[in-house]
Amino acid sequence: MCKLLLLCLLSPVFLSAQQRLHVTLFGGVSNYQGDLQERAFTLDQSNGAFGAGIKYDLTYHISVRTGFQYGSIQGDDKINKPSLQARNLSFKSKILEWNLLGEYVFLDLELHRFSPYVFGGIAVFHFNPYAYDTLGNKVFLKPLSTEGQGLSAYPDRKPYSLTQFAVPFGAGIKWRINDNAVIGYEFGFRKTFFDYLDDLSTTYVDAAALALERGPKAVEMSYRGGEVKSGNPIYPADGTLRGGSKYKDWYYFTGISLAVAINSGGRPFFPRGNRRSSTECPKVF
Repeated sequence: MCKLLLLCLLSPVFLSAQQRLHVTLFGGVSNYQGDLQERAFTLDQSNGAFGAGIKYDLTYHISVRTGFQYGSIQGDDKINKPSLQARNLSFKSKILEWNLLGEYVFLDLELHRFSPYVFGGIAVFHFNPYAYDTLGNKVFLKPLSTEGQGLSAYPDRKPYSLTQFAVPFGAGIKWRINDNAVIGYEFGFRKTFFDYLDDLSTTYVDAAALALERGPKAVEMSYRGGEVKSGNPIYPADGTLRGGSKYKDWYYFTGISLAVAINSGGRPFFPRGNRRSSTECPKVF
């Protein structure tokens, strides 16, 4: 009798724990906002993105989730606003992110099929901007110090790290498609704390000093106005504005997410009706 009572007391705990853990998948697009793409949100130049992780439900409204997101971002002055097209700069970069997020679902998905939700947390991401030269060769931009980062002539301009922190946050809507799976659509911003996602932030540096320490390729990739028809082939003077450092760069993911319960033992993910376990135990008087 004692063993039966102990089993009855512990079984809801085990079953609840089994139903709280989920595998998550994400598929959608990624993009960025910065000097080469100033609009806060656009699908222009967006690229495919995907992710995977796990989620744990603390309550019927609050969850913790963690995972990896992978996507690509890019920007090009050729489709930038007309006043910047003569600069003729461009970049691309892969983004690999690990995140830890808290999530709040407004409506109990045990009782409702749809619910809006919000999320926020912390993230660490890796990137590495590159562009293509006139011959089509892929050229990574950070080693070129295009704005004097790390040059002896500009000791105040330090090289940037290719691994950075970000604050992810966003919102979406979930739909329970069956007892064990929930699908959602979400939009997630990533606020960064630096301005070199696109290798572009402040001013041009002296072309001779740049060539001396980083070579002619650095000068070629730092200013590309001479490649544009009727463009100005003369490299700008030291201190001429190249980018804007007032606002930091952002990137974002938007797409469809899927959460599937694991180790559920065939039991409903969110039991409908009341929240009692289907395991009935004898009453004790």
